[in-house]
Amino acid sequence: MSPALTYLDFLALFVVLPLSLLTVASAVRYRPDRASRRVQVGGVALMVALALVYTTPWDNYLIARGVWFYGEGTVFMRIGEMPLGEYLFVVFQSVMVGVWTFALDGRVDPTIGHSWRDRLLGGLAGLAVGAVGVAFLLGPPETLYLGAIFTWAAPVFALQWAVGWRYLVAVRRRVAAMLAVPVVYLSTIDRYAIEQGLWTISPEYSTGLTVAGLPVEEGAFFLCTSLFVVQALVLLRWVIARWG
Repeated sequence: MSPALTYLDFLALFVVLPLSLLTVASAVRYRPDRASRRVQVGGVALMVALALVYTTPWDNYLIARGVWFYGEGTVFMRIGEMPLGEYLFVVFQSVMVGVWTFALDGRVDPTIGHSWRDRLLGGLAGLAVGAVGVAFLLGPPETLYLGAIFTWAAPVFALQWAVGWRYLVAVRRRVAAMLAVPVVYLSTIDRYAIEQGLWTISPEYSTGLTVAGLPVEEGAFFLCTSLFVVQALVLLRWVIARWG
């Protein structure tokens, strides 16, 4: 029996609709000036472009490998191995997290410095994430998905932390607030999609561990991807302030 929802139905109900409401509410409440609006629109557009470029090959490989697969009748069309809905999810997630990030962002402190030693430490911390990912990839098949997530996330974390981990630590409470709501919401709707049979995580390539019914791999994915966007946009404003 086919799921009641298709991938595009799911996106319309659980991503596009709340994103539209969030965007309108944010615009009405915060009313950024023209310069801030340019930074916000440009920053989110950049996140969308980078997310598509960086995620597409990774997604295509994992789908071809059978790490996850889609329910019968849920996919409208595919571009490569990825359904159209998957591309749209990447776009809408980036926009959603970006809008939420800018809604919570506050005053930027350009006096917080970042030395070459700090850059080295940040890069090494990102590489450490990659080392964990490689260890999982070299382990049993059940850790392949988790290893793929950490290995794929490591270069982005290494770059972001090399650029400004000290500033991210200085505004950590703000970053945590920017991160918490998108991760919880995206994880919740992902669990619902899995329960409805829109997609299935292969037991062959996943640990079988869950948190509140959600595979830990999916939670790790939304944590990493949301952190990509939050850190990038927070650092963007800080770098602009320091160069201004």
